[in-house]
Amino acid sequence: MLFRSVKIPFELTIGLTYTRAGRRGRRKDRFLSFISGMSVASIALGVAALIIVLSVMNGFQKEVRDRMLGVIPHIEITNGTGPMTDWRSVADDVMKNPEVVAAAPYVQGQGLLNSGSVVRGAMVKGIDPETEPGVSDISQHLERVESLDVLKPGSFGILLGRDLAHALRVRPGDRVSMMVPQGSVTPAGLVPRMKQFTVLGYLSSGHYEYDSTMALVNMQDAAVLFRTGGPQGLRVRVTDMDLASAVARSLVRTLPPGAYASDWSRQNRTWFAAVQVEKRMMGIILFLIVLVGAFGLVSSLVMTVKEKQADIAILRTLGASEGAIMRIFVIQGTIVGIVGVAFGVASGLLVAENVGAIVSTIEGIFNVEFLPKSIYFISDMPSDPRMSDIIPIALFSFLLSLAATLYPSWRAARTQPAEALRYE
Repeated sequence: MLFRSVKIPFELTIGLTYTRAGRRGRRKDRFLSFISGMSVASIALGVAALIIVLSVMNGFQKEVRDRMLGVIPHIEITNGTGPMTDWRSVADDVMKNPEVVAAAPYVQGQGLLNSGSVVRGAMVKGIDPETEPGVSDISQHLERVESLDVLKPGSFGILLGRDLAHALRVRPGDRVSMMVPQGSVTPAGLVPRMKQFTVLGYLSSGHYEYDSTMALVNMQDAAVLFRTGGPQGLRVRVTDMDLASAVARSLVRTLPPGAYASDWSRQNRTWFAAVQVEKRMMGIILFLIVLVGAFGLVSSLVMTVKEKQADIAILRTLGASEGAIMRIFVIQGTIVGIVGVAFGVASGLLVAENVGAIVSTIEGIFNVEFLPKSIYFISDMPSDPRMSDIIPIALFSFLLSLAATLYPSWRAARTQPAEALRYE
């Protein structure tokens, strides 16, 4: 009895009937249904493309960021006036901040590595093997060695990025020569400093930029080589990488004169800003596909209104108001929009969640490489679908579909019964 007492608005009934008209009807009705189906497909394709592309871009940004932060610190404190000889007291002051997890000293400089006839530039980082694991994940990316403890002071051992080692054609146990800009003045002029290092193992972070340029040595060996007189600063890790900028600003007030703090987002600001701009532009471009679907929906509704002139006129003579006629076609267009958005979200999420496997399969079949790691830093297609992207995409696509129904519905409501039935 409860269901019998519920009255379904006749506008909804007729709108549903017009939407399904092509299943059983005249050839014109089937053609209108085909046009409506193309509108659904266009909207679904646009929504799916937006979700897939933005998910891949999110995944790319997250993957590169995570691999980058596995090597670089969240915050880097540098003493601009000379060596930080009292780094332990500075580290104790830094650790008083509740967001700081660990701090470790470092020495950093550039050098040229030579092995035989091969010469490669390198970013040389001098680290403290005891405190470094607290501020980075370098110890988790080592090959051929178990820990950073192999970097003993005075031994002049070196850990090379895997791609850098391959470029130099060296293996663990081989020796490489390092030349640094800090030289010695002699009667013959400035002579660059050189030192022989023994390769102990590899660093494989999965980030090509670091694996092809980074070399790790003991901090004391680096201080001797670069003549810094001690650590140049501190590497700091915080509880949440997104809070690094705020923590860096708060730490500045506690640092000694001449020292400053820089967080990871500032050090790589240009790269992340470029990714954000590219993401916005790709979203705008791909949203045009949804706009094409909306135009298709306008066309299909206009054709439906033209074909159903007689039906509209009969409804008007039976007492249907202009508002009721408008609601019929708004309902029809809304159904198309809902179905298109729903299919688009479902298919977009399905592909986004499995895009890595899909790309790997295509690469295997056609023997191609979509992501050369020398260009994109990573070789696997990442994906990170986010509700903060999916909800706005679905909402705006639905609102665009709803807006596309207004003009055809208004034209249907303006139909004059006498004119429409004159030749019937």
